[in-house]
Amino acid sequence: MRTSSCCSMATESAVPVEHIARKAQFYKALGDERRLTLVYLIDSSPEKSVCVCDLTEPLGLKQSTVSHHLKILVDAGILAREQRGTWAHYSVAASAQECISTLWKEHP
Repeated sequence: MRTSSCCSMATESAVPVEHIARKAQFYKALGDERRLTLVYLIDSSPEKSVCVCDLTEPLGLKQSTVSHHLKILVDAGILAREQRGTWAHYSVAASAQECISTLWKEHP
């Protein structure tokens, strides 16, 4: 008599729920064309840091909309935000740099 089921592996191994949720948030943030464009613009800038005011024109979006997308990218750990006076500057987060660099190399 067989005692194991076809699904025993799935029920016996612990699922790293928090880790999976963070990865899903990361890739979901990159899944939007406007947000991916923002990451590209920031990562390809000579200073590797861009003021929010310089990102509205290339996207053709209002500053409030750009700020909304930037917040999603910051919350996902893709971008870092630095306040400089009244303006916020964004750069690719150190923890995401390798992943973003690989993304551009693998998918030119």
